[in-house]
Amino acid sequence: MNHHFQGIGMTSQRTRDRLVERLRREGIQNQQVLEVIRTTPRHMFIDEALAHRAYEDTALPIGHGQTISQPYIVARMTEIILENGIPGKVLEVGTGSGYQSAVLSRLVPKVYTVERINALLMKARRVHRSLKLMNIYSRLSNGSWGWPDKAPYPAIMVTAAPEHVPESLLAQLSVGGRMVIPVGSISGAQTLRLITRTPTGFEQQTLNGVHFVPLLDGSIR
Repeated sequence: MNHHFQGIGMTSQRTRDRLVERLRREGIQNQQVLEVIRTTPRHMFIDEALAHRAYEDTALPIGHGQTISQPYIVARMTEIILENGIPGKVLEVGTGSGYQSAVLSRLVPKVYTVERINALLMKARRVHRSLKLMNIYSRLSNGSWGWPDKAPYPAIMVTAAPEHVPESLLAQLSVGGRMVIPVGSISGAQTLRLITRTPTGFEQQTLNGVHFVPLLDGSIR
């Protein structure tokens, strides 16, 4: 599978293996997730000047005040989404560099992703195309949350932190569906939450402390 991922770019397999070992030590258990992180070329999603840091377990700037998430967070959120089996499709809110959607696309049949900064979206699309990831559908967010036309989703992943969980995203979750979302203010504490839709409402679990860029309204062309 995806043999064209092997050996691209300037980073040795050893560097990637080290990252995966670190994630395993930090508690990531899903073997498939670890394997996808090992073989996804994270250096292609960041500027060349930072490429040598691509396989460190750290967030890196991607311009426009945004970051590419720390690999641990990408692995953790992906693992949570897959905990109850593989969902048929995932909605990602906040494409950013496109790295998280690339990881998801190799584990789930369809990834729908929205981004409010057009320049980032265009760049992410180019990388996805070059990696032949044909199951990622992306669009510029028009300031409403998510992608309602394609709802409901068995899984939603939000990669920026709103102060409160947006109602319209809850509405796009199917019954039994899971949403993983960081919630909190920029200055205050943020927590990663798992929200499950039940036949009668929503259940919420707080997972761990995190730090994300804020989730904002409105698109930027």
